Amino acid sequence: MKDNLTLLKTLLLSTSSVNIYKHSKDQKKRSRIIGNTVGVTILYLLLMAYCILLCIGYGIIGMTHIIPVICALTISALSLVFTFFKSNGYLFNFKEYDMLMSLPFEAKTVAGCKFLYMYIQSLPWYMSISIAMMIGYGIYAHPFILVYPAWLILSLFLPVIPMLVSSFLGFLIAKISSGFRKTNMIQTALSFIAVLFSFSLRFILEDVFRNQKVQIVLEEISKITEKAGNIYMPAGWFAEAVTSGKLSGALLLTGISILLFTIVFQIVGNSYRNINSALKSHAASKNYKMTRQKQHSVVQAIAFKEFKRMTGSTTYLVNGAMGELLGVILGVATLLIGFDKIVSTVTQGAPVDPSILQPAIPFIVYFLIGMMATTACSPSLEGKNYWIVQSLPIEKKTLYQGKMLFNMELTVPFMVFTTLCLCISAKVTLLHTLLYLLLGLALCAFSTAWGCVCGIRHIRLDWENEVEVIKQGSAVTIYMLPNMFVVMGLIVLVVVLGTRINHSLLTLILIFIAAVLAAISYRIVMILSKH
Repeated sequence: MKDNLTLLKTLLLSTSSVNIYKHSKDQKKRSRIIGNTVGVTILYLLLMAYCILLCIGYGIIGMTHIIPVICALTISALSLVFTFFKSNGYLFNFKEYDMLMSLPFEAKTVAGCKFLYMYIQSLPWYMSISIAMMIGYGIYAHPFILVYPAWLILSLFLPVIPMLVSSFLGFLIAKISSGFRKTNMIQTALSFIAVLFSFSLRFILEDVFRNQKVQIVLEEISKITEKAGNIYMPAGWFAEAVTSGKLSGALLLTGISILLFTIVFQIVGNSYRNINSALKSHAASKNYKMTRQKQHSVVQAIAFKEFKRMTGSTTYLVNGAMGELLGVILGVATLLIGFDKIVSTVTQGAPVDPSILQPAIPFIVYFLIGMMATTACSPSLEGKNYWIVQSLPIEKKTLYQGKMLFNMELTVPFMVFTTLCLCISAKVTLLHTLLYLLLGLALCAFSTAWGCVCGIRHIRLDWENEVEVIKQGSAVTIYMLPNMFVVMGLIVLVVVLGTRINHSLLTLILIFIAAVLAAISYRIVMILSKH
């Protein structure tokens, strides 16, 4: 553990924004750090406000006692999913691997240090949820004063077990894929399969509850939550420790977390060097033939370069293309199952006319397709090679146009496919289908341009691991979270307006608004490219 802490301290000091701000003389870099800090702080506050309001809702209906379990389950679920997306980039095939492995530390120590670094980088999000729910719990439960420090201390251990599970799963995927020539392709495929299984697990469990005729009403939410706490024991241990003051719960949560950490990285350490060596090597084709090279415009060449960059990185591909894959799955499922049945399933059988949801189809599709814009992270992915790009006879606006072109080439075909599937299943008229496709195109253009604005304004070139900009970058966070919340609100708003305004007129108005916002965002990109 002493070696782990030594390495961890070095990594944190070398990547700390506070340290960079303290010692850097570059005013632009200092201003960017301040801007990023303010933006992320606002997101933390919004997340905390949402959690507090959620707890107030539970308190009003007299269900304060389930808040600790809800807190533990929320943090555990988020850490399980987020860690799976990040573990590959943090633990394997990272850029500073050769430097770290040359130090006099064991492989398991390096792997454990990278896990702790990933844990600390994610901890502010989990603690924001914990502190907010602790405040909500305190408003109604009025617990003993010692509950608050116990809550905060044990919250530090809540993400550890699910993070270890995701990290071990990432280790297994890396170990399996390292045995093949196409390591990156196999690793990406296994990652997609694991993510899709995680998404489908929710519907499997929901179907089990429905078959058992469990009606989710206020009285039964408490029972279901208690069952969840019993099934996922760390949540139950946390709840027992903070509500009943049981020392056994606190000791089990902390002890099991530390024990699992030791076991997992003892196993990982045994194969760590072999896996990384296999992932960093590339097989050469034996039947390679020199052929005539195709000519492309500069913008198209940059877009193709971005395509190769994405397909060469499992982390980039899984995060950047997951929305598109989910869009295809939604489209195919809608054709096979039927739009009406899917609406009935989502609304739990409520008497909702599926036709009133038709104007929201473009936004439903965009919620998936626009989940992640590659332009939000691609400027930062140039990293320490950015000086090479600047030395080329290419204007910055051309570089950004190429990156935006790639995002359009990625999103538009999937948007068209998913929209057509939903429109066919929902029996939308030809005119409305064409309008929905135009609105989807305008939304893709806005997503691309606005993502590029975020990517340029919050560009980070001094990263040591691509996960820091693909998954945790300020540009991606500022683009993704507000975008998702706004789209969810727009879906509801469009459904309401669709009952009062002609669908064609409403869609035309939305096309105009989205196109104007896309044009404004593109103009901002062109202005930023001159600086």
